[in-house]
Amino acid sequence: MDILHAVLFAILQGATELFPVSSLGHAVIVPKLLHWHIDQASDSFLPFLVMLHLGTAIGMLVYFWADWLAMLQGVIGRGYAAQVNVQRGLVVRLIIATLPAVVIGAIVKKPVAHLFASPLAACLFLIANGGLLWLGERLRAKSSGFGAKSSTTLSYTDAFVIGLFQCLAFLPGISRSGAAIVGGLRRGVAHEPAAKFTFLMGTPVILAASVAEIPKLLHQHEIHALFGTSVIGAVVAGIVAWLSTAFLMRYFRDHDSWALLPFAWYCAIGGALGFVAIIIGL
Repeated sequence: MDILHAVLFAILQGATELFPVSSLGHAVIVPKLLHWHIDQASDSFLPFLVMLHLGTAIGMLVYFWADWLAMLQGVIGRGYAAQVNVQRGLVVRLIIATLPAVVIGAIVKKPVAHLFASPLAACLFLIANGGLLWLGERLRAKSSGFGAKSSTTLSYTDAFVIGLFQCLAFLPGISRSGAAIVGGLRRGVAHEPAAKFTFLMGTPVILAASVAEIPKLLHQHEIHALFGTSVIGAVVAGIVAWLSTAFLMRYFRDHDSWALLPFAWYCAIGGALGFVAIIIGL
């Protein structure tokens, strides 16, 4: 893989991991459409992909550093009692929201693995992702108290439901962030706090998954051969992830009544065009 492809792939990863458009779906579809000769199933690609996810997680961690610091202080009992309880409650909610992905992921990982090698399947699921975002926007909770909940006032049931929605992303083309935000909307959470909870929930998962792979990769020849390229990719992915998070938090705050609809149309149209282009061999 040359530097140009590495940088482009890093930009793709850093942006689509946060935007509700599916990073996995784009990682399968875009190289196929642009005729990048990259074997994503090869041993040489895994170290690069791990570094991209590590860079993305660090970018998200840096953006929300104040929130993570507050949670850490709450866990160790520093600060006023009320604030400590609030932060500890947020940590518990994040753990509860993560549990469904851990359990369901262990069950479905092998059965759906073959789908990740299929650009056509990714296109179809990307269309489905568009439908999910559209339905989530149209069918969100309409109660008088809609939007009153924040990441620290979610009930444990709310957190669990959001975590269940997140599991839809085990299908390539379904966005993790998009599905989780839709889950938040269904529980009466506005776009901005739903996105914040989603990003906080995803950061340790992505970071832990990346770090867990590093010891295995240190003994592989491929990581040494692609080390420089991987580091550049990680830095680019981290910067793009930080910028994407900053943009999306403001975007969701300013467009709460229809925020997911542009992404829904993008996924539906992009998935359909990608499917046709692959079928006719463009």
